[in-house]
Amino acid sequence: MLLSDRDIRAALAEGRIGIDPDDGLDARIGPDSIDLRLGSSFLIFERNKQPYIDPRDPVTAEEATRRVDLEPGDRFIVHPQELVLATTLERLRLGTDLVARLEGRSSLGRLGIIVHSTASLFHAGWDGHATMELGNLGVMPVALYPGMRVCAFTFQTLSSPVERPYGTGPTDKYAGQDAALTSRIWEEADDW
Repeated sequence: MLLSDRDIRAALAEGRIGIDPDDGLDARIGPDSIDLRLGSSFLIFERNKQPYIDPRDPVTAEEATRRVDLEPGDRFIVHPQELVLATTLERLRLGTDLVARLEGRSSLGRLGIIVHSTASLFHAGWDGHATMELGNLGVMPVALYPGMRVCAFTFQTLSSPVERPYGTGPTDKYAGQDAALTSRIWEEADDW
């Protein structure tokens, strides 16, 4: 069951949900979600540096991306059929009894911008800036600005608090991130 605006406010007050910075947060709480804003750190894929990305070789992913950090007031252009990684301005913290889902915003979707392709679940105990998989499915380039509302988070209560919160296990490879990170799939290569 999704938390309502009333329950989201209660979870914020109790510290079960933490969002920092929280300036203007109350105005971004909807009936059943909270809008978060776009950060200023992006990873762009440079197709001319690697012939492909190999999930068993971290060098191919690391060398295929370049970090772009914007100054206040700068815009970031997402071109058609382009995928970039970006972060939220806010750091999100979840208690041990909640999970969150990253959702796109209709206003951006109507321009062709998707904010995630697969990474929508944020586990109980999550603490960090969310990395978004921004893509442009449209036919026109779209300008995005740090600080603009870019995504929404919904929250669900678990049947009981988790025994092992995210960030406490060896496979929790994105815990505590404060900037966009490339895939860490090669850390799973021993499994396949």
